[in-house]
Amino acid sequence: MNITKFRNTENALKIRRASGFTLIELLVVLVILTLLAGLVGPKVLDQLGGAKSKTAKIQISEIEQSLDLFKLDVGRYPSDAEGLRALVERPATAQGWTAPYLKKGLPTDPWGAAYLYKNPGRHGGPDVFSLGADGKPGGDGENADVYN
Repeated sequence: MNITKFRNTENALKIRRASGFTLIELLVVLVILTLLAGLVGPKVLDQLGGAKSKTAKIQISEIEQSLDLFKLDVGRYPSDAEGLRALVERPATAQGWTAPYLKKGLPTDPWGAAYLYKNPGRHGGPDVFSLGADGKPGGDGENADVYN
């Protein structure tokens, strides 16, 4: 009876050892996951950043269309003093202003800042732009200015 009891205990230990992972196996898996995160993570973040710049360009395009509607009704683009606010609130000097040209109000850029407006702009017409992620003129990548 002692021999049977010994064999059952030995089998139980073998089963228990076979069902777990060793420390080396766990470390290898962690190293592989870390390498994958290091390679894939920056690519995903670059795509996310590019999406913000694309969103800014789309929003600027919508604001431009609203500016064109304002010009059709009023006969001119808003002045620098009136700014983009003229698209949602009637300026005192705007004869012919018919409605808010941006129904949902002025959007903020994808980085949370207000879009900037300059009239006349770089090429004679009005400029609508964002200063990018850093909020400063110039820059590269996500920090680059986004113009119409």
